[in-house]
Amino acid sequence: MKIIIATQNPHKVEEIKEIANLYGYNNIEFLPIDKSLNFDPIEDGKTFEENSLIKAREANKLTGEYTLADDSGLCVEALNGEPGIHSARYADTPQARIDKLLDAIKTASNRNAKFVCAMTLINPQGEIECLSKGECHGEISTSQSGINGFGYDPVFIVKGTDKTMAEMSEEEKNKISHRSLALQKILQQVEIS
Repeated sequence: MKIIIATQNPHKVEEIKEIANLYGYNNIEFLPIDKSLNFDPIEDGKTFEENSLIKAREANKLTGEYTLADDSGLCVEALNGEPGIHSARYADTPQARIDKLLDAIKTASNRNAKFVCAMTLINPQGEIECLSKGECHGEISTSQSGINGFGYDPVFIVKGTDKTMAEMSEEEKNKISHRSLALQKILQQVEIS
């Protein structure tokens, strides 16, 4: 089975492949969307679920294949759920996003946060095959730590551990991450159908 991943983000593509392999779904070939297709959906949804569906439908229109899209981000309690769906656009660069976040909650006593991932799988006929959502709970650290991962991983301490996501190995992260939890639900549905 071939599934086109509706993203231009190479980190996401690799992570999805690694998670699928970790759980033994080696019969599925995950491919990034072809850059020549000008995949550039307008993510104007109000939720992770809506944006995931927008991306999956756009990729399906361009390819006519099974398409998988995710929309994910960081929701911080002290910031009323921000940056949320705007996580990737919170500032201009990954480091600027981290700096802005740490500055925004530097005096907050509540540092609880969660990573959220909503996924949509569309079949070749353009129908929704499966929807899923995964959440990883934790808190925002006061400073960056770790070199693995991407995005907000260096400042997100996973609940029940003393490690940021960026301090975890890929395998550790891929067992507990929001993307892993959402993808496992999708892969289980694909196996059933």
